[in-house]
Amino acid sequence: MPKNSDDKSTILAAVDLGSNSFHLLIAKIDNGEMRPILSKRERVQLAAGLQQGLLNDDAFARGLHCLTQFRQLLNSVEPDHIRVVGTNTLRAAKNAPDFIKQGSEALGHPIQTISGREEARLVYLGVAHTLADDQQARLVIDIGGGSTEFIIGQQFECKLLESLHMGCITYRDKFFPDGEISVSGFEKAYRKAYQELLNIREIFRANGWDEVVGSSGSFNAIARVVNTDGNSELITRDGLEELKEKICSFNSIEELKIFENLRADRRSTLPSGLAICIAIFDALEIKRMRTSNGALREGVVYELIGRFTHEDVRERTITAMMTRYQVNPETASRVEAFARQLFAQSQKTWCLKKPDSELLSWAARLHEIGLSIAHSKFHRHGQYLIEHSDLAGFSFTEQRALALLVRSHRRKFPLALFDDEYSGKAKQRLLRLSVLLRLAVLFKYVAPIEGTPDIKVTVDGPSCTLSFQKNWLKNHPLTFAELEDEQRYLKSAGFKLTIK
Repeated sequence: MPKNSDDKSTILAAVDLGSNSFHLLIAKIDNGEMRPILSKRERVQLAAGLQQGLLNDDAFARGLHCLTQFRQLLNSVEPDHIRVVGTNTLRAAKNAPDFIKQGSEALGHPIQTISGREEARLVYLGVAHTLADDQQARLVIDIGGGSTEFIIGQQFECKLLESLHMGCITYRDKFFPDGEISVSGFEKAYRKAYQELLNIREIFRANGWDEVVGSSGSFNAIARVVNTDGNSELITRDGLEELKEKICSFNSIEELKIFENLRADRRSTLPSGLAICIAIFDALEIKRMRTSNGALREGVVYELIGRFTHEDVRERTITAMMTRYQVNPETASRVEAFARQLFAQSQKTWCLKKPDSELLSWAARLHEIGLSIAHSKFHRHGQYLIEHSDLAGFSFTEQRALALLVRSHRRKFPLALFDDEYSGKAKQRLLRLSVLLRLAVLFKYVAPIEGTPDIKVTVDGPSCTLSFQKNWLKNHPLTFAELEDEQRYLKSAGFKLTIK
């Protein structure tokens, strides 16, 4: 990482594409601690433009316009030090791939959509760094525009994660249409949220917590209105009831301007956010909550810090998955080591980068997880397990790429799957990584007996040449036969494998 002259600081940036607002955070990291340099928020309201499962043209345009502005602010940050994450609306919209493609081009950096539980984990990480480093169990809640995240954790570790499909934008549009406020609308919103909470109430109450922390603009807006001095961070159930009575006495959102501590851009979502908040307090039997300014964007920055300081949660996720599915660690280690050797010899010519090396290593370690289901077609089972698991630290993009590498590590090359998901350089990169993994797997039964063979690999576009020591192939006829089979498999994917 580029560092200042004191060699102890660097600059990182996070962009959070929320359903209500887009947030940009640029921060200086000194000795592992974050100091914000620039924070920007734009009220894009993607969720308001989600109609019949599609982002409408207005929402599309609002999002792209915001990202174009953010691009100028990110030009001074190293590309490897930026992470952009999309949340609920980009998870739900059928045309999200189109927005992600155009948005990535407008921003000049790839957008990664994350799962609800991964969003919850990152929210907790952001909040935990704003609180005392004690042993208390905490329930952290974040009301977003399209979803609400719930996390029970201790210090910086999450114990329980959930994401529910209820948010202040979606509930506003459904229960408070056209800016109208009514008692019946409020009660319908409350009941709907309470019904959603029944899905998690039992398990969360069984785990328990010592304190409750609210993270989001909704909770902070409620706290400012409930506490007229504008300084308190405390929300109580009694205070919520008083606020509900006030709000339900009005007929329209416009009348909420009476609350001096409420920002104008928060008026339209206060009734829906309050209905969700009261339902949360009642369903989980919460009496009091304090608020925090820590949120998803801070969590993304701290996640980046971990990746740069060799505390990458993705490594722990891979290890946990290997344990869960009883992967043979010796076999996985051998395949990974050989894959790394092949990668090192191919990296420059094939224009591969560090993230490619990480992805190849993870695929090598997980290539046999499907054996926990059945030996027949275990590569297909492995793809399913990876693609449909909650993998902490991974975006949907990374998860699908990892699953596809495991799927394609043996037998017939699934070129159609690559064609369906990828194009251009992204497709070329994954195909090349798949070739390296396939070659590494071919030698996993040779290494335990006599060690990894001394093989030289040279690549040139779609051509790949393996050079062996004299008589090595003659003395290993089974491996030679497998390599000949691999020549045919790779030819179907447009690669030419030469054996010397």
